[in-house]
Amino acid sequence: MKSILITGCSSGIGYDAAFRLKKNGWRVFASCRSQRDCNRLSKMGFETAQLDYANEDSIKSAVQEVLKRTDGTLDALFNNGAFASPGAVEDLPTEALRRVFETNFFGYHELTRRVIPVMRRQGYGRIVNCSSVLGFVTLPWRGAYNASKFALEGLTHTLRIEMRDTPIKIILIEPGPITSDIRKNAIPHFEKWIDWEKSPLSEKYRKIFIPRLYADGKKDRFELPASAVTKKLIHALEAKSPKACYYITTSTYLAALLKWILPTEFLDRILAKV
Repeated sequence: MKSILITGCSSGIGYDAAFRLKKNGWRVFASCRSQRDCNRLSKMGFETAQLDYANEDSIKSAVQEVLKRTDGTLDALFNNGAFASPGAVEDLPTEALRRVFETNFFGYHELTRRVIPVMRRQGYGRIVNCSSVLGFVTLPWRGAYNASKFALEGLTHTLRIEMRDTPIKIILIEPGPITSDIRKNAIPHFEKWIDWEKSPLSEKYRKIFIPRLYADGKKDRFELPASAVTKKLIHALEAKSPKACYYITTSTYLAALLKWILPTEFLDRILAKV
């Protein structure tokens, strides 16, 4: 039975991946930031590990616990957990940016570094990082998230080249809009860090951004369920020769095409209206 550690399994992409891979015969270690969510998944039959990307000791303990249960082996890692702290870049405190990077970037790096020696020792392994369409194009109001995913893409591409002569495969998954709680979970961060009423962009916040952020259940155009990500993840994990990158949703393919064919100025005009 192949084993995999998946982060961010409380809902959305991580939960669907854990559920479907377990059904497909994988031994899944479903990690969550909250112990309460771990307890909930344990009652559903999952092996769990509490893992907070922003806490180095938490990452260390989670890896040790997983390796203890597997006698020191791990076939795959799916770095997935992330959050957004929305707002215009000029209104975003640097501390808010640090918090996003601790989870969305530094945590991925720390966890990956702890897993690579295990995979080197056993002579195989796959590390899949969940990036985003916002890892290669940007949208307004999402500066912190954009920046963290751009950084993740750079790190992942570099690691893939560096691991080229090893049996460890490094893979990127780049979803567009996927049904999840990320927008709802972003609201407390927005309310904590952004004093939008005092911003030079207050009218744009009022008319454009806030109605969208607080929209209850309204789907994005081209939005797909989390199972669309899991389908590509399974291919990345089980294919003999996996791709370096997997696009998911029409908007991701379209963004990649437009980035390739359009001058930056024209692409900016389109993205500013999304």
